[in-house]
Amino acid sequence: MGKYVNAKDVLPENLIKEIQKYVKGQHIYIPQTERQNWGTSTGIRNEMEQRNEEISRQYHGGLTIAELTKLYNLSEERIRSIIYDRLSD
Repeated sequence: MGKYVNAKDVLPENLIKEIQKYVKGQHIYIPQTERQNWGTSTGIRNEMEQRNEEISRQYHGGLTIAELTKLYNLSEERIRSIIYDRLSD
């Protein structure tokens, strides 16, 4: 969890007064209403999509699954999965 933010800095005064009716001086946590998909904030999701697209292109360009396994340090099952997933797109 990140650092605390003073409610006065982010909420309107009338909302703060309403919350104070229920929570007097206690710390409260307000969770996000929408969660981000895995890898969205770090960019890893996009990197993996690009890698998988490249694996598919190389396979269709003539590289074997065994060659791709060594090149990307992935299992044959994972390489097959990436290739077959790309066929269904």
